[in-house]
Amino acid sequence: MRALHRATLSLYADLSPERVLQRIVQAARDLAGARYAALGIPAEGGGLETFITTGMDDEDARRIPHRPVGKGLIGEMLRVGRSIRIPEIADHPASIGFPPGHPPMHSFLGVPIAAFGRPLGQIYLTDKREAPAFSEEDQQLIEMLAAHAAAAIENSKLHNQVLKSQGELSQRNEELGLINTMATAVGSTMDLDTLLDTMLQRVIDLFEAGVGEIFLREESGATFMRAVHRGSSAAALWRVDRFRGQEGILGLVAKSGEPVWTNSLASEAEYLAEEVVAAGLGTLVAVPLTSRGQVVGVLSLGFSGERAVSNSELGLLTAVGAGVGIAVENARLYRQARRLAVLEERERIGMDLHDGIIQSIYAVGLTLEYTRMLVQDDPVSVGPKLAEAVDGLNAVIRDIRAYILDLQPARFDKGTLDDGLRLLLREFKANTLAETELNVDVEALDGLTRDSSATLFHVTQEALANAGKHARPSRVAVSLRRRNARVELEVRDNGRGFSIDEKRSTLGHGLSNMSERARQAGGEFEIASSPGGGTVVTVRLPATGKRRMTEKARPKTTAGGKPG
Repeated sequence: MRALHRATLSLYADLSPERVLQRIVQAARDLAGARYAALGIPAEGGGLETFITTGMDDEDARRIPHRPVGKGLIGEMLRVGRSIRIPEIADHPASIGFPPGHPPMHSFLGVPIAAFGRPLGQIYLTDKREAPAFSEEDQQLIEMLAAHAAAAIENSKLHNQVLKSQGELSQRNEELGLINTMATAVGSTMDLDTLLDTMLQRVIDLFEAGVGEIFLREESGATFMRAVHRGSSAAALWRVDRFRGQEGILGLVAKSGEPVWTNSLASEAEYLAEEVVAAGLGTLVAVPLTSRGQVVGVLSLGFSGERAVSNSELGLLTAVGAGVGIAVENARLYRQARRLAVLEERERIGMDLHDGIIQSIYAVGLTLEYTRMLVQDDPVSVGPKLAEAVDGLNAVIRDIRAYILDLQPARFDKGTLDDGLRLLLREFKANTLAETELNVDVEALDGLTRDSSATLFHVTQEALANAGKHARPSRVAVSLRRRNARVELEVRDNGRGFSIDEKRSTLGHGLSNMSERARQAGGEFEIASSPGGGTVVTVRLPATGKRRMTEKARPKTTAGGKPG
């Protein structure tokens, strides 16, 4: 019994299926004192799926033409499902003898391995070493061993399933990580080179490829150009830097829009780089990068040696290709939008300069030309005309400064809104020479979030920019106050003003931007103006928190004429 105890303990030392079955065979042989031992695992369709032996040397094993197929005594055991113990194999009615080259065998003990009535395998022992036949005690020992063997086999299967599930889970996590990397890259950058480089490296890492390259279709035309190369060596995967859709596997994928993989590299020999072929390249995979049903690029991977590519792997690569394709289109659209924005801004600046500053300079030129003619005819009038020209030049200088202020606006990235408003008024006064005034209710500052403060800062910035370019005021006042559940910003100037009705259908970028900023912050935007009557811009945003003091009790910070 001690031997049985030691044997059963050994069955659980290693849960890998092959090791468990080998230990069962060896333990049965040792316990029963058999010369030969074997273990068979039945197949679902009949016969044996697995057959493991011990006791037979390599020379004997090589002489046997085939392993048992589930006939004879083995087939009888599969049929009856119970132990068989006989002194001579040849005397049993089910015996069909042995194949040529098989060593002779006489005594036999066969014991089934089952769990909950379900057959798991069979133990076969032949040729008792120290007796002519196996005893009843031998049968009892092996039957007890078979019961433990059933538990060990079941544990081994569960262990194997757990390992398989863990492997599948790990694979899914890697795949989700790849998708997450793609989503993060797409959302965090519009730099196409960075995006492609990041995605290609993650794909190479996940699939353990040796080299990878991405070709992108040119924005105008049908030519695909190599955009990025990654891999263990600097050598390119393909000889060509560009292709037009007919060359090899790349052309096939570009034309069909379907993924392709191959272990037959002969057809790609004229396109593949010699260095990677010499290094042992054995498998190629290419998938399309698609967007809106169009192929915008091709991603190709090269693997050392031959390997199969599963449908799930192709499916994942195709999904990645679709995501990268959309990112390529987004990056290109973003780049086009940036170019259009630059062109529109250039056109706007050109029109503003033509309608404002250039005409002012032209007027100063006419004044100076007229003054030159007065030098001899009417010297007394020269002085006032020169003063007029100087005033005109000063106005031009102020206009230019206003445009510079508009092109390089101050940023609200640190400090309080109070500090930001003082900075804006200080810059406005330096560029326009207008008098400025700032009144800030401290309680209003308490009622603002950082985002709301940024909104009011930018509205003030645009209101001052509009005043500097169009209104030409001599005085501007900015006030910030708390009114119950709202914070109110007011920017008032005494400039030229304009007709609201005439401007309502042609709001410029500045006015529409201010209105949109207020709307996005959950607030209201108002503008009041009349020709010659100045302009008042008002924005009201929701306040946060409760009022802690009455309006009279709260102090104000005031800057009149010299803010900050």
